Amino acid sequence: MTIHREGYRSLLVTLAVLLTVNLLAYGSANRTINWWVLAASTLFFLLILQFFRSPRRATVLDNKHVIAPADGKVVVIEEVLEEEYFHAYRRQISIFMSPVNVHVNWSPVEGVVQYFKYHAGKYLVAWHPKSSTENERTTIVVKARNDVEILFRQIAGAMAKRIVWYVKEGQPLQQGAEFGFIKFGSRVDVFVPLDADVRVRIGDKTVGGQTVIAELSE
Repeated sequence: MTIHREGYRSLLVTLAVLLTVNLLAYGSANRTINWWVLAASTLFFLLILQFFRSPRRATVLDNKHVIAPADGKVVVIEEVLEEEYFHAYRRQISIFMSPVNVHVNWSPVEGVVQYFKYHAGKYLVAWHPKSSTENERTTIVVKARNDVEILFRQIAGAMAKRIVWYVKEGQPLQQGAEFGFIKFGSRVDVFVPLDADVRVRIGDKTVGGQTVIAELSE
């Protein structure tokens, strides 16, 4: 287990603030207060530290599989009209990431990035129905080797204030490769063809880069 590069600055800032708080508390003659502040600071830093963990994942490559782009819980599976790129109906599979989940994002399929766009927006809670269209978000479309286009969308939540992406249009992307990171609570939507076989159910836990969430038809 390693620490993700996106966490270095946040961890240094957090550490500096906590050290300052503890130094101020140390000036108190009350030893009980000193120990409580130290314990709370240590716990808080460990919580931030675990958030930025970056596990190594082995992805089983398969052109027919759409894998989970994130750790989390499946909160939406429904047929929707995707209006930004397809302008047609697709099956939406949404994965909610809580603050205790790994927040690295992995590519669901292998192919070439056909479309990318960043949208500034609101910070509604990630499970809100309108977060997919009104929150800060990115939209990425990858054309897989079988010419099927898969759209996936990083969505900021109420706590997430920064979406990071590492892709651009025309870039080849390997299945299971890291394509981005979202700081704190957030969500990723995946849009697959209506004839795809969805392999997960509402409430299922996913492992990013490994869990098969859908299988594409021949």
